[in-house]
Amino acid sequence: MINRVVLVGRLTRDPEIKKTQSGLSVADFTVACDRRYSGGDGKDRKADFINCVAWRQSADYIGQYAHKGAIVGVEGRLQIDNYEDKDGRRVYKTTIQCDNIKLISGYGNQEHSASQKADSDTSFEAYMRDTPALEISSDDLPF
Repeated sequence: MINRVVLVGRLTRDPEIKKTQSGLSVADFTVACDRRYSGGDGKDRKADFINCVAWRQSADYIGQYAHKGAIVGVEGRLQIDNYEDKDGRRVYKTTIQCDNIKLISGYGNQEHSASQKADSDTSFEAYMRDTPALEISSDDLPF
């Protein structure tokens, strides 16, 4: 089995760029991904907030070109780390370690107008509505 994740969502904040001691760029950011919802009125919409980490050129790219509110596509792998906190409890942290990042709509940049934002919202919602749901059978699961 292969650990691959593909997400499309909006940045919840500007990416935070840091450098390691050896000079590698690291970007931390959060992507908000809408869940499919049952009602057509949109009132019961839900979102998941997914922590992502990008390295090297991907980190530089997202740090330079993407801003809060931009729609991004992320491809990578799921990583779950755990540690003991100061009270001795086991804490789990789930992140997406990004291999590829695509800026789909950068309306988070200041030069984009409100009409461009509305157009990108509409096209994203149409994409999500027209995209078929992923079909997974129990035969596909490793357990």
